[in-house]
Amino acid sequence: MVIQRLAELGLAARNTRRLLARGGREVGAGHYPLFILLHASWLVAIAAATPLRTQPFWPLIGVFAVLQLLRVWVIATLGPYWTTRVITLDGAPVVRSGPYRFVRHPNYWVVTAEIAVLPLAFHDWAIAFVWSILNALLLRRRIRVETAALAPRSRSERTPSPRIESTPFKHRR
Repeated sequence: MVIQRLAELGLAARNTRRLLARGGREVGAGHYPLFILLHASWLVAIAAATPLRTQPFWPLIGVFAVLQLLRVWVIATLGPYWTTRVITLDGAPVVRSGPYRFVRHPNYWVVTAEIAVLPLAFHDWAIAFVWSILNALLLRRRIRVETAALAPRSRSERTPSPRIESTPFKHRR
């Protein structure tokens, strides 16, 4: 997990630099360090609280593996726009493909599930509970920031719905 998260941070940093170089701007940077602290402390808590001989609950490890596939799907869908920060770039499309066709903020759904599932797989109920609450509090702020940042682009992409002209129904005799 640590290697995966560090690799993702590297990819996110590269994408962030590229988006900023193209004129993007970061919004809500103040809460970003709290996410780093949350995720790092979550991994440390799992490692510290889990005895080495603990047998995992394998079905939840399977669920966690599926969550990793969903995470890859999100990252691949966003491509160069995927980052761990909220970066907005005027004129960039609002992504509505991949998992975004089905739910808003799919990455946050995946992370929320991961934060609960991994510690539960190692019988760490308290970690699952506490970090899930902390994550929910942070996501509440993050989703507001992200929604506000995307709002101008979302509005500009909307096209008026086609107007359906009413025509009289002709009966056949």
